Amino acid sequence: MSSVITRPILRGSAWLPASAVSLQLLACMGRADAADCALDQQGEGRVATIVDARSFRLEDGREIRLAGIERTGTDGASARAALSAVVEGREVILHGENDAPDRYGRQLAFVFVAGSEHSVQTELLRRGEALISSDTAEKNCAAMLAAAEQTARDAKLGIWAETAAIKNTESPGDILAAIGHFTVVEGRVLSVRQAGSVTYLNFGRNWTQDFAATIPRRIIPAFEGAGLGPKSFENKRIRVRGVVSSRGGPRIEVLRVGQIEVLGGK
Repeated sequence: MSSVITRPILRGSAWLPASAVSLQLLACMGRADAADCALDQQGEGRVATIVDARSFRLEDGREIRLAGIERTGTDGASARAALSAVVEGREVILHGENDAPDRYGRQLAFVFVAGSEHSVQTELLRRGEALISSDTAEKNCAAMLAAAEQTARDAKLGIWAETAAIKNTESPGDILAAIGHFTVVEGRVLSVRQAGSVTYLNFGRNWTQDFAATIPRRIIPAFEGAGLGPKSFENKRIRVRGVVSSRGGPRIEVLRVGQIEVLGGK
């Protein structure tokens, strides 16, 4: 696969429309698609303080949260140090869909250190210091992130150097240890069942102990529109990413198509 150009292409105020697609498809996109990531400029500033592994504060008081990525595992100190090494004290340029703050008053943005062609998100992903969050709607921007994460995974950098970087559904206890944290889980779907308004992708036969991914009814049309009806996952190996909860056994609620990657095989 050719290298990915990560400089954003600005197109006035337009945010290119896109439907959600699986990470498997995103990772296969080439240079032209990734380079076509269209982002509006949202301003600039100098980084004064690192707030956490995904957020920092500018000298003018604005708090910026990195779009499209999550911290790795449960080691918040390490992830925070990685962000600090990239941006602290640096002039940065902000790009994104809009500059409206989230409910916590933070501006969500793709961030570029002045003079760099690569976003901060891409740099962290390439070093294995972050995970894709799957909430980037623009497919070419998502492809850019997917390619960066794949680079680190192939080279076993950062989190990917650890054998437990991806949790195995055959060890639900390991997944339970990550409750409340963004986690990547991999395994074979044994059955797909609907109960009320929720579809369960079951990775084991004991619902009180084994891992399951849950898809709310309102999300099903998005999967069907992407050619990934829930039943198509039965007997497939898939990778699921999201925040782990416990409802009997460990669970990840799937709210976006990009949270599931079909790996193939049985």
